[in-house]
Amino acid sequence: MVAGWFTGEGDAFRLLGTRCSACLSVFFPREDGHCRNPGCPGGELEEVPLSRRGRIWSYTDTRYRPPSPYVSDPELPWVPYALIAVELEAERIVVLGQAAAGVTVADLAVGMEVEVVPGVLSEDAETTWTTWKWRPAAGGHGGRRRAAT
Repeated sequence: MVAGWFTGEGDAFRLLGTRCSACLSVFFPREDGHCRNPGCPGGELEEVPLSRRGRIWSYTDTRYRPPSPYVSDPELPWVPYALIAVELEAERIVVLGQAAAGVTVADLAVGMEVEVVPGVLSEDAETTWTTWKWRPAAGGHGGRRRAAT
C-alpha cells in the first residue's frame, strides 16, 4: 500500500487526492509540495477524498508481465488483466487502475459507470500489498461499446 493514496474498507473505500485552495485543481496521486497547475499562483494543498464512481474513458488488457517496480512472482504464470482509465467528473481528472478480479475487457465499454474498490496487488507469507481496482457499478450502464486498443 502506498501511504496516503487511499483510505477505508468496503463501501467506505476512497482514493485520496489533494486540492489546491487557489485554483481548485485536484491531483491524484496526491501532491503535497506545490500545485502542479502551471497557471496557478500557488495555494494551500488539502487532502480530499475522491469520488467513488466515474465513467470509463478508455481501457485495454495487459498481455505481458510489466517490469519492476511492479511486483509479480516470476515463478507463477502471467495472468492478463484489464487496465481501465476512469474519468471522475466532479474532480475533472482521469485515474488509471486495474479491473477487479473477474472483470475482463469483454465486460467493459467506454462511458460505463465503474466504482473503486480495494484490491490485492500481490501478497506473500508476511505482506499483502493493497491497491485500488475498478469494477462495473451496480446498475452502471451507459456509454457506447468500443473495441479496446
